[in-house]
Amino acid sequence: MFTRFSDIDRLFGTMDLLRQRLDSLSTDYTRPYGTRWLMDEGFLRGNLYQSGDGFEMRLEVPGMEKESLDVKIQGNYLEISGSRDQKLPEGYKVHKTERVNGTFSRSFTLPDDVDSTRVEASLKDGILYLTLPKSEAAKPRQITIS
Repeated sequence: MFTRFSDIDRLFGTMDLLRQRLDSLSTDYTRPYGTRWLMDEGFLRGNLYQSGDGFEMRLEVPGMEKESLDVKIQGNYLEISGSRDQKLPEGYKVHKTERVNGTFSRSFTLPDDVDSTRVEASLKDGILYLTLPKSEAAKPRQITIS
């Protein structure tokens, strides 16, 4: 059976189109869409660490003031929200803007419940530091066997 070269060309063309679309998936989610904040465009990025009796979270919030941030916690649910509004100096006009203005919200489910009365938050050099002590119910207890 003979196969025409045009069929092979069409097959490779289709495979190339599929490869291009799959490649574009890895970059499309990082592009800003409207005024929403996505992974690469100002979205809160952070690290969560566990230490003996609690957690520590560090989140990047460049250029944010503490008055523009709101941190809420209930049980093991943490929500951080805020807004960024860049004011343009009078007489200036925008040629390019990459930092997105607007509101944002991000929530996290922590591995254990947190004692919300002892949570501490501080902002230094564009990093939001959260100290999240575990609640007494979430701490392991030694059980004696009778």
